[in-house]
Amino acid sequence: MKKLFFTAIVLALFQSSVFAQQTSLENPRGEVRLNFLNTILLGSVEVGYEQFFADDQSIGAEIHLNDRFGYRTAGDGRNFSATSFLVSYNFYFAGNDIAKLHVSPFFKYRFGEFSEAIDNTTSVTSLNSGHIGLMAGYRWNLNNFAFGPFAAVSRAFSSEVANRFSAVELKAGFNVGYRF
Repeated sequence: MKKLFFTAIVLALFQSSVFAQQTSLENPRGEVRLNFLNTILLGSVEVGYEQFFADDQSIGAEIHLNDRFGYRTAGDGRNFSATSFLVSYNFYFAGNDIAKLHVSPFFKYRFGEFSEAIDNTTSVTSLNSGHIGLMAGYRWNLNNFAFGPFAAVSRAFSSEVANRFSAVELKAGFNVGYRF
């Protein structure tokens, strides 16, 4: 998993250097970001890359390491061991060059498991499932640093996940990134 994460970062940096002549600080085409809030609150590392192909549209990809279902906590015999990949199509509107609202339909696939100790036995729930959802938020872009809050709702397509947690998952966060 660490190799995949490292490869994604290297590719993003390589892509930025290859297209450096085509981009400028006034019109960035890519963005790398970190969900700062969930890293602090949950210990979940959520990094992403967004490629703009118009001023108001982009395609995004994210990896969520140490992912959890919603805001469930670990500890006391409960342990999440999951990773997710998320792809999104992002629409920006209702704003100016500095700040805009955005809406993003997305597909997320989570794999891994949740284990918990119940009466001296360990119960394991498979978290392998696809999610379809919608994300919305606000993004500021100041000197190519991008940041802003977002919220997301998704539907998991796994009866095992729905039986243990819920079929609907709510998440929120605060992204901090850099546009280039």
